[in-house]
Parts: sequence; C-alpha cells; structure tokens
Amino acid sequence: MTARPHWLFGDQLGPHFLDPRHGGPDAQAPVLMIEARSVLRRRRFHRAKAHLVLSAMRHRAAELGDRVRYVRAETYAEGLAKARGRKRVPLTVCHPTSRRALEFVGALDGVEVLAAKGFLVSHEEFSGWAGRHGGGGLRLEGFYRWVRERHDLLMDAGGPAGGRWNLDQDNREPPPRGRTALGIEEPWRPAEDAIDDEVRHDLDRWEKAGEVSFVGRDGPRLFPATRREALTALRRFTAHRLPDFGRYEDAMLAADPVMSHSLLSAPLNLGLLDPAECVGRAEQAWRDGAAPLNSVEGFVRQIAGWREYVWHLYWHFGEEYRGRNALGHREPLPGWFLDLDADAVTARCLSTVLAQVRDTGWTHHIPRLMVLGSRALQDGWDPAAVTDWFHRCFVDGYDWVMLPNVVGMSQYADGGLMTSKPYTSGGAYINKMSDLCGSCAYRPTERTGERACPYTAGYWAFLHRNRERLAGNHRTAQAVRGLDRLSDLPELLAQAGRRKDAPP
Repeated sequence: MTARPHWLFGDQLGPHFLDPRHGGPDAQAPVLMIEARSVLRRRRFHRAKAHLVLSAMRHRAAELGDRVRYVRAETYAEGLAKARGRKRVPLTVCHPTSRRALEFVGALDGVEVLAAKGFLVSHEEFSGWAGRHGGGGLRLEGFYRWVRERHDLLMDAGGPAGGRWNLDQDNREPPPRGRTALGIEEPWRPAEDAIDDEVRHDLDRWEKAGEVSFVGRDGPRLFPATRREALTALRRFTAHRLPDFGRYEDAMLAADPVMSHSLLSAPLNLGLLDPAECVGRAEQAWRDGAAPLNSVEGFVRQIAGWREYVWHLYWHFGEEYRGRNALGHREPLPGWFLDLDADAVTARCLSTVLAQVRDTGWTHHIPRLMVLGSRALQDGWDPAAVTDWFHRCFVDGYDWVMLPNVVGMSQYADGGLMTSKPYTSGGAYINKMSDLCGSCAYRPTERTGERACPYTAGYWAFLHRNRERLAGNHRTAQAVRGLDRLSDLPELLAQAGRRKDAPP
C-alpha cells in the first residue's frame, strides 16, 4: 500500500515533523510543500521575514530532493488542487500553528490532522493542567514549575537545581557602565547561497510588479534557514554566549542590540529546532560547569516556560481573545510606526529600537515590551493593530506567538487573564537598564516642558486615564496614588494631548 503524502507547512521544517516514531507520517511518505503567494499579499510583511521563510522552505525542499513535490501557487487551495488531482489523494498534515490554518485543513476531505509537534507539552497535557489550576489563574510561574518537574529539567533530588525555581532576581542587571558592547563572541551568522539569491530575485520581481508590498530592509540574511545552520547557531550560543546571558537578559545597549541573546526564536518557530534539544544543551552546559545556573535557568524559562505557555494560551483562550480590548484603546497606529520610520522619531530609545526592527526584523524581549509595546500602551493604540504589526514586522512573529504576547502581556487588553498588571514605565526604567538616554533630546526625569521624556509623561498620563481600574490592583495601586503628588499633572495631561499625533 502506498503511503499517504504528508503536507509540510513553512513552519514545520525540522526532521521531527517527519519522524514516524513520534506520531509523524509514514517513513517513506512523499512530502508536499506549497508556496502560496497569497500569504505575502494579505499582509505587508517585513522584507527580511518574507526572505527568511521562503529561503527556509526552498532549502528544505532541496534537502528532501525527489521525496518532495514543491508547488508554487497563488493560494493553498490552488496548490492542493494541483497536487491532489481530481481524485483528491488523501494527505496527512501536522497540526498547524494558526487557528485559520487549522480551520482550513480541518474542512478538507481526505486530510488527516496529526498531533502538533515542536513543543514540549501536548494540548491534552495542557488541558489537564489548566483544568486543575484555572480557578486560581493560569499564571506562568505555576505552569513553568509543572513543565520543569514533568520533563525533569534543571531538577536535583526532586527539587529545583540550586534550591530556587526562579532566578529572575539574578538576571536583571543593567548593562556594564562605560561599555557600548558586552564584548563577547559574536552570534553565528549564515552565509547566503544560490537559493537566497533566487528568493531575493523573486521578491524584487514581485514587488516591482506591484504584486506584493513590504516594509523594512532585507539582507544579508541573519537567521538560520536550514537544520544544519540552526544546530550551528545553537552550539555557538550554548558554548560561547550562554554564560553571559542571564545577568544582562533585560539590559539594552544601543550599539549592541543582540548582546548575549540566543537569536534562536526564528529557527525554533520555523520548526528547524526542537525545544527539547535547546533546553537539553543548555542544562548540559550547566552540569558541565560551562555556564552559571542563573543564565541557564533564564534560557530554560524562555523556552520551556514562556514559549510553551504562549503556545497553549493561544489555543486555550480561543478566537474571541483576538478582540479583547479591556482598556478601550482605539487609536490607529501612526504612519511613522507602520513604516518603521526611525528617522522621524526624536526619542533615542524608540528611534534606536525602531531602526533595529527596520534593519533586521528583530529586537530582544525588553525593547519589544518596554519600548515598542509601552509606547503603544501609553498612547492607547488599538491592540489588534499592534498585534498585527508585531506579527508582520518580526522574523519570529506568527499568529500564535504575537496574539497572547501582545494582547495579554504587552497591551493588557485581556484585563489581566495573562498577567497581573500592565507592563509600562517611565523613562527612569529605560535609563537604568540601557545607555539610550544619555544623548537623548529628552530627560527621563522631566515630565513637562520641551525636554519632557515621552515615556515619563506617557506613564503618568496612562495611569491617570486608567486610574479607576488600576487603583484596585494591588500591583499598581501605589503608583496610582502617586498621581495625587504631581503638582504639574494638569500641565502634563495638556501636553500629552498636544503631542498625541506627533512622533515622540
């Protein structure tokens, strides 16, 4: 009997998606891949993201050789029709990573949806955990400890390695004074090849013809597009960069945007790496004495904790979560933000981070949350539009990634389902955790006047606008009480209103 062909989506590119030992398709199953141009038409993606995804798909097809049929079509439906023919050949496919894709494949005749891959926790396992803990809130900390215990990650004698589950207090150091870079070994970077040249030529041609439109800059490719490249990047990180990761995990340097971060989110979300191998290598580095526990725990928390948590909340909260807007934010995203026009922005922190996104399609989690997300939250931008922007503009951005991260974590639009408080701050936090304020035209300590920091003024304006809601939150009540001590609050609010439509 001939094995049913297996359809690989463009974020299911690692060998584990074809492994029959772990619920994959038959070992000899033919493979189908579809490159659908309509995906690029629907959104104005970052050019570097479009390049990376197409490069990764075409590299995977080249690796699979005669086993794969690679179809280029306008839509997935058109590509499937070409591949299946009139007889509608039966297919298998791993559980897609977006609800829209799952609904599409679930409605097809003769297509069997296999279990999701690329995560440590199955949907069934998460449902069981959520059923036991939903009454007290589905918080990250409890989920993370459960994953650690279940997968025996960083555990010693039945308890957490080092005696503590959470080493965040050791991982919040500001950048070293007087240095513009950490001075550690550079992250691994790929060398482009003929496939990259072909992708860039196609993108140029489609854009010139007006078929697609992009934002941001493309080239050279900065992230892995093959399994071999991804493993090389993982080895480089764990051997040379992981030791310095923890202590400066939340710090920012203008001239060193990567610092000691792994840059593995893109290959993980393309399916080129499996999370188990990432956390396993990191734990082994600690057990070998090659990396300190706080760095390894911080990295494990990002992957076995936060990444798994976000993936499962995406499915658990359902499609209605997309429309959550607890704070009633309706402002449209300004043109300078949509176009990644960093040169239009005066505030050095925002201009620097926006330029990083424009040039690479990536920044680490603190610029995303405390610079980009905080600006959107303070200015009351529509959370659905902010979610779409993050999805389009980041090389590691997918619907499942950005919906909980933006709606829940960044914009507090779910009213606290995911986090216990809004994450925003005045300029003092940015000044403490970065070198971005020193040469800025604004001063982090000033709320009003020509040199008033947009983040400091915006922070107090945000608290004032949401005073009633936040006064009842034990984590924000003290900050709200601080409004009563501001003698210049009327001036601050008037100034915020005047500056509303101008780049900060």
